[in-house]
Amino acid sequence: MGEIRKIPGGVTAAKGFKAASTAAGIKYKERPDMAMIYSEADCVSAGTFTTNLVQAAPVKWDKNQVYGGAAARAVVVNAGIANACTGKEGMEYCGRTAGACAAALDVPEDSVLVASTGVIGMQLPMDRIETGIYAMAPLLCDGEESGTKAAKAIMTTDTKHKEVAVEFELGGVTVKMGGMCKGSGMIHPNMCTMLSFVTTDAAISKELLQEALSADVQDTYNMISVDGDTSTNDTVLLLANGMAGNPVITGKNEDYAAFCQALNYINETLAKKMAGDGEGCTALFEVKIVGADTKEQAKVLAKSVITSSLTKAAIFGHDANWGRILCAMGYSGAQFDPERVDLYFESAAGSMQIIKDGVAVDYSEEQATVVLSQPEVTAVADVKMGTATATAWGCDLTFFLCENQRGLPLITRRMKNGTGTGYYAQSGGAHRSPAIHTAFQPEDRGGQIRRQRHGG
Repeated sequence: MGEIRKIPGGVTAAKGFKAASTAAGIKYKERPDMAMIYSEADCVSAGTFTTNLVQAAPVKWDKNQVYGGAAARAVVVNAGIANACTGKEGMEYCGRTAGACAAALDVPEDSVLVASTGVIGMQLPMDRIETGIYAMAPLLCDGEESGTKAAKAIMTTDTKHKEVAVEFELGGVTVKMGGMCKGSGMIHPNMCTMLSFVTTDAAISKELLQEALSADVQDTYNMISVDGDTSTNDTVLLLANGMAGNPVITGKNEDYAAFCQALNYINETLAKKMAGDGEGCTALFEVKIVGADTKEQAKVLAKSVITSSLTKAAIFGHDANWGRILCAMGYSGAQFDPERVDLYFESAAGSMQIIKDGVAVDYSEEQATVVLSQPEVTAVADVKMGTATATAWGCDLTFFLCENQRGLPLITRRMKNGTGTGYYAQSGGAHRSPAIHTAFQPEDRGGQIRRQRHGG
């Protein structure tokens, strides 16, 4: 298998791809909230979409474009309003968005994909959308900076932009692939979404492009969880324009394997960035199941642990409460022998075994606290049944001060291990939340804080 080399950039890293962004004032004020991706050459496209029965208009539009087989040239993304549950008018607005982009770029209307993220149930302000499109068209650029600005423009409740790029060899030719995404969680009642856009200059058939994406999503984006909600807008789009000049991949050969390896690196990196940026979180929580009988069994076990609220709370409290992990595995529905399980915690601070054959070993609570206090924590469970493995990613469960509708700041404190009661803000002031039991020690009240903005 060829070497995958990480390089600077995101969606503009691959040859022929350009990006732009603008502040259209769709929902946010005085910040970029629209982005555009453009390819100089026709692209074959692939996509995967939300499994929610309630699907936003952009999802329906993109399904028609991707599965209809038309070449793709551009993607228009807006942040702030999701264009979900907007009926016939919402679909018409997708058409108007594509039409404006087609006119601005002189490309066919059916070559334009659209994506939206933000508040559900609101209609798009099409005058601002169209103005934004015409503002972005002359700004399209293939530089790294333009890609980064596009990644920032699609953020909603995200605390940081998310992008990655790699280069690798196909048929003796250097090929590049890059991507950007947004995703942090879903906040009731304004739902956020997961959007991901991947571009490559590789030459590959549309059929294999879709097959590669559909398979890889199962091991990347479908293995993350922040709050357990499936959005109406979840979309992953993959565009390949063939401008690298490699021999076209039409079969499952060595080049196809290398392409899939690069795609997995891009998608896994973006997926982990989303999981680690869960709203109000302080740590990325990774769960590896090893020694499983089948991969599906390993996936079920891993996802059960990362979605366990009690386990997430233990990670937040830097508490090696391994019983919560074993418990989550036990109600997953997957069959295993609890009396054969070995469990380890790992982080940048070291690795330590917590249980052996289902029973706690003699470990240091102090060392466990140090290991679990890092911004990235991994739990490894060996079920000793076979050779299959799977990894899932989530985050810890914290308390935070939520911005109310009047625009108060959202604040999250990183807590020390201890006990206490959390607080959250409402329009009437600060109120005690008795459901939160892991909290801060008095000296930590003035410690590390994160500021976020609440919205769709």
